[in-house]
Amino acid sequence: MRPASEPVRTAAFFDLDKTVIAKSSTLAFSKPFFDQGLINRRTVLKSAYAQFLFLMSGADHDQMDRMRSYLTNMCTGWDVEQVKSIVGETLHEIVNPLVFAEAAELIADHKLCGRDVVVVSASGEEIVAPIARALGATHAMATRMVVEDGKYTGDIAFYCFGEGKVEAIRELAAREGYALEHCYAYSDSVTDVPMLETVGHPTVVNPDRTLRKEASARGWPVLTFSKPVSLRDRIPAPSGAAMATTAAVGVSALAAGALTYSLLRRFAF
Repeated sequence: MRPASEPVRTAAFFDLDKTVIAKSSTLAFSKPFFDQGLINRRTVLKSAYAQFLFLMSGADHDQMDRMRSYLTNMCTGWDVEQVKSIVGETLHEIVNPLVFAEAAELIADHKLCGRDVVVVSASGEEIVAPIARALGATHAMATRMVVEDGKYTGDIAFYCFGEGKVEAIRELAAREGYALEHCYAYSDSVTDVPMLETVGHPTVVNPDRTLRKEASARGWPVLTFSKPVSLRDRIPAPSGAAMATTAAVGVSALAAGALTYSLLRRFAF
């Protein structure tokens, strides 16, 4: 048992896309990857359209499952060093999605209350981690790809989605000593209901239609974030070491085409 005098450690867990930032983090890399020949013009056009669909309706479980399958096929054999180079050269553009001012303020409030802040996203860790650092988050948990002989194998080492998010949260809580019944969680998507159920204080943000109904049935609070501000204004000038770290591998860029495919397949684009 925890000694009565020992303070309870808590955290606030945030989904990323449409919860903290006003767009899909994974789709931002489509243009630089096209410029370097890793994806074709058709995929770029699909990415732009998929961004619109994502903002309008999000992605459900079936779409995310198709995303995972397509991702493994698309990235197989891609050279990690080439991806690292592209990410490093375009990082200043990639990390300029719009951050909801309300989310930034909420993160600051949790930190002032002594809580850790954790960004939990299905996007690749190489894009999630630098955004999380820019927001002042304590930890970032994201999807990880398998690399052998300097190339992507097409396999996913850890898919940070659905129950995968719950697994990651419980492991981190055990390691850091968080009392989950006193923790907070925020998300826009019905696919994150398992994550929201894991904590004592779940809140939905800009919810999709299905999650809004779920929140109403469960009595969960609903927040609306609508004031985006440039993330660039919140990121200090990175050191050379930080640039090297954040440019490790552009898995988020790989996921861009995958999410695009999953969203567009039913529209016969």
